[in-house]
Amino acid sequence: MSSRGPSVDSGHRTAGVALEFGRTFVVRPKGKHQATIVWLHGLGDNGRSWSQILETLPLPNIKWICPTAPAKPISLFGGFPSNAWFDVHDLSEDGPVDMDGMDAAAVHVANLLSTEPLDIKLAVGGFSMGAAASLYSATCFISGKYGNGTPFPANLSAVVGLSGWLPCGKSLSERVAVDEAASRAASLPILLCHGTADDVAQYEFGEKSAQHLISSGFDDVTFKSYNGLGHYTDPQEMDDVCDWLTSKLNLDGK
Repeated sequence: MSSRGPSVDSGHRTAGVALEFGRTFVVRPKGKHQATIVWLHGLGDNGRSWSQILETLPLPNIKWICPTAPAKPISLFGGFPSNAWFDVHDLSEDGPVDMDGMDAAAVHVANLLSTEPLDIKLAVGGFSMGAAASLYSATCFISGKYGNGTPFPANLSAVVGLSGWLPCGKSLSERVAVDEAASRAASLPILLCHGTADDVAQYEFGEKSAQHLISSGFDDVTFKSYNGLGHYTDPQEMDDVCDWLTSKLNLDGK
């Protein structure tokens, strides 16, 4: 099978600093390979923990790629380093956005997907900070470029965000204003899931993220809430993710 192009090494340079991403864990499909999903972990986590969860899901047609974010100083932790896709000052809608870090995460997602066969559907998803980076990658896809203006090469078929938020939500409508971007936004399926008892990434972040997406022209947004669920996942949520991915990616299930 032909592939989408050459991959780029794990080092990425942003703002004059070379980022070294950690180990990437891959869960191979147990059945016919129909889709590949890059899954991004939350702040301080790594790719291994999520690969172990995703491996148990009844989704035999999906190849999961679970990278580990680079360790970097985090403003929220007073500069203490942690595995993170981007810097975080505070978890609020109006907090400063680390655009260099966001772009670096989106570049890494595109690089990881670049060698997948052309007949394979591509998607991105994540938890918490990983969900935020995934949604940012979605905005790069619909606008056709990263925040720095460089073309975004991956063709995404679905996006999943668990317990996360939409970065740059207030300026999203500007990125969707172009005709081609509006068409991509209208047809890109997005699933957002959030627990009502989340005390880290507040439930209202998830609600507002869905509202921003819909008001900006994303016509296929599903928002699911889970009563009493904190900043973690549970079997019902993962069942919903499986059902949604099977439907949106037209998976055979065998």
